[in-house]
Amino acid sequence: MSELIDVILERLQTLFNPETLGTQIVDFMIDLIVALITFAAFYLVWIIVRHLLKRFLPKSRFDKTSQAFIKTIFQYTILLLGLVNALSVMGVDTAGLLASLGIVGITIGFAARDAFSNLISGILIFLDRPFVIGDLVEVGDNYGRVSQITLRSTRIITGDGKMLAVPNAEIINKTVTSYTNFPHLRLDVEVTVGVNENIDQVRQILFEVIQNDSDYQQEPPARVVITQLNDYNVALELQAWIKDERIHIEKRFELREKIFNALTDKQIEMPFETLQLTPLTINMAQGQLPEKTNE
Repeated sequence: MSELIDVILERLQTLFNPETLGTQIVDFMIDLIVALITFAAFYLVWIIVRHLLKRFLPKSRFDKTSQAFIKTIFQYTILLLGLVNALSVMGVDTAGLLASLGIVGITIGFAARDAFSNLISGILIFLDRPFVIGDLVEVGDNYGRVSQITLRSTRIITGDGKMLAVPNAEIINKTVTSYTNFPHLRLDVEVTVGVNENIDQVRQILFEVIQNDSDYQQEPPARVVITQLNDYNVALELQAWIKDERIHIEKRFELREKIFNALTDKQIEMPFETLQLTPLTINMAQGQLPEKTNE
């Protein structure tokens, strides 16, 4: 038993020998400094590459979405290479580490499946391109301008100045409405008029509202259609194509106001869906009471 204790004490003395421990600490610090310098060198390479990309990509034929994707690929590739080389300098078996990550990654994947889902969805958005940076989109109840597409989320700036970071997995699994994928957009504005109004006259008034406005297309021409026949009014819809789809919200507000003012000036009735009560007068002979009924 004493021999075993002596062996353990001897190994502990060898392990914690000041000279040996000091040498190990010095070697570790040197390796750490070299690893940090190595990673810093790769980071410097990324800064230079980023500067070159900012200079040359805007002059290329790539749009903003493709430019952002290219920058992201270069960034992750260079920094990942820097990390692998820094670990190699410190004596870490990177090949074995990557093999271990392949096994451990299965376990991590279950815990971080949402993050990986957003990552894969981000790549699919770059490849499928349902929208690009600068597009006006509607995702669920969220509407705004796409300001940035990352590998985790899509940043949308709403009309009231809010920034929404929508997870890419949510965008992939929802219907995305784009207002700027096509060159022109049609505005549909509804209005109701009385059942006794002349529809042709109302149609002419609505056409005159947009007649001299250069923001609207001549082809295809605007039209006014009847969408519903109600008991107390007739529902009409003015359909007009605008040249710049990015101003569709402002033009829609403006068009509603112009329609209201034009119909009011022409004294066109725009009734609500209401019930009209007409008083009735019942004349009875003096002293005569209405007969009671048994219910």
